Amino acid sequence: MKKLDPKDVSTVIILNKSDAATKTLQVKTKHIHRLKFYALGLFSVLALLVLTIVVQRQNNTRHELERQQLLSQIKSLKGQIPESLRRAGEEHQAQSYIQAIEGKLKKINDYLKKRGLKGFSTPSVGGAGNADADLSDKEVYMAYDSYLNSVVTAVAFTPMGYPRISSLTSRFGYRSDPFSSAKAEYHPGIDFKGNYGDAVKCTANGQIVSAGWSGGYGNCVRVKHNNGFETVYGHLSRITVKVGQKVHVGDKVGQVGSTGRSTGAHLHYEVRQNGRPVNPTKFLTLNN
Repeated sequence: MKKLDPKDVSTVIILNKSDAATKTLQVKTKHIHRLKFYALGLFSVLALLVLTIVVQRQNNTRHELERQQLLSQIKSLKGQIPESLRRAGEEHQAQSYIQAIEGKLKKINDYLKKRGLKGFSTPSVGGAGNADADLSDKEVYMAYDSYLNSVVTAVAFTPMGYPRISSLTSRFGYRSDPFSSAKAEYHPGIDFKGNYGDAVKCTANGQIVSAGWSGGYGNCVRVKHNNGFETVYGHLSRITVKVGQKVHVGDKVGQVGSTGRSTGAHLHYEVRQNGRPVNPTKFLTLNN
């Protein structure tokens, strides 16, 4: 161990009042010279800590005052009735529109679930949150109600979802001829796997325009909907509707079979728009 030069070492004498003996402590002289810097650094850290605590307390006090003011404002607003609802009968009418809106949302949800699509939550609509100062709350509710009327109609009469919940065995477009693999044929719909007698359900509100034998389709049902849409259900073992009958989403139109040009039990399903086949997979979910 390297021996320290005496001039580099300072001796510190420690006196104890209760003891006549004294103690000595040898410290490097350079540390004694730096002691004031150590003390200054410690003081700076303590000062910064105290300042941080003071500022934090001031912020907490300010935030608490702001929170109390906000709570007071909210409490005051809750006790007020919008001016547009102060007139006689306005509040009752607005509530009626709210109930009608909630009913339509539930109806849309029911349509989706009947098609095998995932429904959505329907929380209370209460409180229009009028963003347009030129419209009263009642007028906002009326506009929302009118808009939902069109949505309900569109959802009801547009083919969406599954005529039966099962896997697809053949898709839309050109494919190999199931009776001759050397040939190709155009498939105007999609095929769902099924067993004889499985229920086949309508995917939109409409009217039966054809129910009977239809060449290669075998026992077939064709339903006319709004907006130029039609749906076709083919190869049925049994038809459970009649021409002219009105049907709704989820109504049974027949049963799975293998009639007509078919190699086994399945459901052939088509969606047509203005008489032309369109890919039904675009209508199976809301995300397509």
